[in-house]
Amino acid sequence: MNRPSEGQKLFLHRMKLHRFTVRAARILILVLFLFLWETTADAGIIDSFIFSSPSRIALCFRDMVLDRSIFLHIGVTLYETIASFLLVTVFSVLAAILLWCSRRLSEILEPYLVVLNSLPKSALAPLLIVWLGATTTTIIVAGMSVAIFGSIMNLYTSFTTVDKEKIKLIYTLHGNRRHALLKVVLPSSVPAVISNMKVNIGLCLVGVVIGEFLAARNGLGYLIIYSSQTFKMNWLLMSIVLLCVMAMALYAVIGIVEKLYKKRY
Repeated sequence: MNRPSEGQKLFLHRMKLHRFTVRAARILILVLFLFLWETTADAGIIDSFIFSSPSRIALCFRDMVLDRSIFLHIGVTLYETIASFLLVTVFSVLAAILLWCSRRLSEILEPYLVVLNSLPKSALAPLLIVWLGATTTTIIVAGMSVAIFGSIMNLYTSFTTVDKEKIKLIYTLHGNRRHALLKVVLPSSVPAVISNMKVNIGLCLVGVVIGEFLAARNGLGYLIIYSSQTFKMNWLLMSIVLLCVMAMALYAVIGIVEKLYKKRY
């Protein structure tokens, strides 16, 4: 077994040092921000009633954990986000396959997809409430509406940019369009699908929160609106922090899936 050279050892050491520096800097910035926030609130430099403080948010979270009310709100938002994300992933892949299989259909629908993707999705939420009512289904559809049109366009673009020579090889070997799709297009587009998933998980969370602003009785979005109306700023900021943590956790899960795929293939 070949031992690493001195140059390789130096390179690996520098890479480890770089990763450590980046992680330490991230933690330091967060700790410094929380420290300044806490000290300025305690000193009265900022209004602690309006801006709250890390300690007050932590106490608020502890109280809601003890009475178990926070778990309901987190669970509702998490369920709606995952449901909308899975539906977006399935429908966008199927729609992109359909557009790839029919060039004429893709040319007809392309301007509509562009318009729908450009439309501010917050404008659709009140309309969805009128159509579907103030239900969980409405919130899931609102979450889907934020991500699905852009996802379809990105996946279709990925399908159409697959290596043409590989597709020609399939046809040369007397394969048909189905074989080209299953043997070349879909396997080659898996990285694009995973990349879309990493974007869509955050977009679906945004759409779900927008839906909860208008049509929910539970969930972190509802908690934000309720706390802002009643001036419970500790609740509001705690809900925002929880949304940030949830977004990072969901993104990390997709990152793990990506790493497992890369290790296998």
